[in-house]
Amino acid sequence: MSVRDAASEAYREALPALSASLVGGLLAGVVLGGMRGELRAVPGLLVVVPALLATRGNVYGSLGARISTALHQGLVEPRIRAGDERLRAAVAAALANGLLASTFAAVAAFAILTTLGAPVAPLPVLVAIAVLAGVFSGVALSAVVVTAVFAGFRRGRDPDALVGPLVTTTGDVFGVLFLLGAVRLVLAVGGVV
Repeated sequence: MSVRDAASEAYREALPALSASLVGGLLAGVVLGGMRGELRAVPGLLVVVPALLATRGNVYGSLGARISTALHQGLVEPRIRAGDERLRAAVAAALANGLLASTFAAVAAFAILTTLGAPVAPLPVLVAIAVLAGVFSGVALSAVVVTAVFAGFRRGRDPDALVGPLVTTTGDVFGVLFLLGAVRLVLAVGGVV
């Protein structure tokens, strides 16, 4: 296979995912732009948003890469089975890493904004929002990543070409949507900050 053929195949496989990534990123931006009221109600939340979205891409991109490697090595079958401990452990590790990173982002944002004397919501509010958004988006992203990697592999696609754009897109869209839901839930339960 020539370099030109390899490049052509890579673009053919990745172009639909990259196009979806572009549309998903715009959709996430529209949702974030519509969160003005929530961002005002929770001072410091805007500082946490990039860290939370980046965390989704990093953690669940790694999950997709791990599953893809396991598929290529024959360690995992391209279907969900009840007794598949490798898959269950990989998903559990991704969820735990996502929650740990979400909590750390909220605590770090609180500490930095407090040190700078900037207005910031109480620490429990920021942590609750980050953790709830992390749980909701983590479950959704785990399901999307596992399904997409398995479906792509079964159809003869390279899962590694799908994982990056797919996780970026779904991480941004689900991340912002679940962040909005988490903010509204925390504000409804705890009252206005």
